[in-house]
Amino acid sequence: MLINPESRPPFPPFTRETAAQKVRMAEDGWNNRDPEKVALAYTIDSQWRNRAEFPVGREQIIEFLKHKWATELEYRLIKELWAFDGSRIAVRFAYEWRNENGQWFRSYGNENWEFNDQGFMQKRYASINDLTIDQKDRLFHWPQGCRPSDHPGLSELGL
Repeated sequence: MLINPESRPPFPPFTRETAAQKVRMAEDGWNNRDPEKVALAYTIDSQWRNRAEFPVGREQIIEFLKHKWATELEYRLIKELWAFDGSRIAVRFAYEWRNENGQWFRSYGNENWEFNDQGFMQKRYASINDLTIDQKDRLFHWPQGCRPSDHPGLSELGL
């Protein structure tokens, strides 16, 4: 199936089903860790706040993601729909990763997303906190890539 590069379904206004679909699509994209492909979900001039960084536009998003995944090793992410209204979606998430020294982390956060009529994310505001964890306390144990459909989500894991 060919996807029109001028649109990114599903489109706002979102229903619970289409908002959850958008969240899972974002999770899958980020878990595949392909900065150029992930950036295609955002408008050319998309505005972000990620912690204390403020990338604007696809090129800066690509550079941001390249750096992120070069330092956050063995990255695995779970996102969960929190709320939606019209063209906006709120998400909570957690991801696990390790640094180059082998220290594991679980990062928790919230994102607020706004989409244009063509289904591209034009604004992304993320607040994130990191928790140091022991390797034995990891909960995300699937092979690198998309989370399997039978792997528990955040609520099922008690996160």
